[in-house]
Amino acid sequence: MRGTAQWLPASKSISNRALIINALAGGTSDLHNLSDANDTQLMLRLVNSNDRVIDVEDAGTTMRFLTAYFSVTRQAKVLTGTQRMKERPIALLVDALRALGVEIEYLEKDGYPPHEIKSFAGQKVQHISIRGDVSSQYISALMMIAPTLPQGLTLVLTGKIGSRPYIEMTVALMKHFGAQCTFVDNKIVVPHQAYRPAEFTVESDWSAASYWFSFAALAQDAEILLPRLSLDSLQGDSKIVEIMKTLGVQAVLENGLLKLTKTAHQKELHWDFTHCPDLAQTVAVICAVKGVTGHFTGLESLRIKETDRIAALQNELRKIGADLREDDTEHWTLIPTTSALPTSAFFNTYKDHRMAMAFAPLAMLMDVELEKPEVTRKSYPNFWKDIISFNVPATEV
Repeated sequence: MRGTAQWLPASKSISNRALIINALAGGTSDLHNLSDANDTQLMLRLVNSNDRVIDVEDAGTTMRFLTAYFSVTRQAKVLTGTQRMKERPIALLVDALRALGVEIEYLEKDGYPPHEIKSFAGQKVQHISIRGDVSSQYISALMMIAPTLPQGLTLVLTGKIGSRPYIEMTVALMKHFGAQCTFVDNKIVVPHQAYRPAEFTVESDWSAASYWFSFAALAQDAEILLPRLSLDSLQGDSKIVEIMKTLGVQAVLENGLLKLTKTAHQKELHWDFTHCPDLAQTVAVICAVKGVTGHFTGLESLRIKETDRIAALQNELRKIGADLREDDTEHWTLIPTTSALPTSAFFNTYKDHRMAMAFAPLAMLMDVELEKPEVTRKSYPNFWKDIISFNVPATEV
């Protein structure tokens, strides 16, 4: 398998943060290479929307960031989304915003969208404690609005801190746009200050790149080139380079491109996904078919994603003779298949873009059919075009 990924998307995590901060800075920054992922295109359209009802569809980041943004900019809005979005909790963020002085009401089920932002009379508190183990997006949402608060904001993160690189990404972007922010141990301190417009270029998405590591791992031979990736990335999912050394893929930068080639793989992988949970599905599938026993921690947040990703993985891995065993509330064991793979299989995607892309590389080994493959538009709209350009066999989409 040889070639270059022509349409590797820009990072939607970075793009969505840049769009919120730019809006808070007055909306005049020059932003380059924004992601074409549906989540980012929604953010681009909705952040300046005059509509009373804001439909974020299935975009969790967009829901959380816009809830905070509309609150401090005193915009009366109703935020809603798909049925799955209405099942994804938002209480921690709403509770924090209410403590700050925002009036928000739930319209259906307490703790879940849809919700209505009514008013923001003024800042009531300067310190907020919030759990660090549920979603870093709640924390980033509060961080980005903090400079606009008259008293600034100090956040104390309680318990285990998950997805720490995403919080550090937010710190870095805030600083790029002129706002000072310190993140030490479990405390984030943001003084009152003004953002400044700035030129900014978004790097390629490491989450999207991870699927090409998977293709390389499962191909008989591989030389895959990936554009616009930095080994010093702000993105937590750049850890895929380290993970894939164990699973048989070497990554080196050559002439501005990241080159993936095959190497020998080990028989066991121990990994904590606390700070890169979006890689878990991809890694689980690779381990399953390469005979690698996985010892995983940090999967807790997967239960509140686009679907319950732990249950979804368990269901679909069994179709190829593998399993993800929950040893206790913090530890999982990936049991690889010990028998020959079926010649073909149909995989459900659960309306989850990462389920579709995690299982697609199995086409290197068997005939693969995927339910609703169009779900990849959420983060990687041109995924199937890249698949075709590499002449990947036997994938029915």
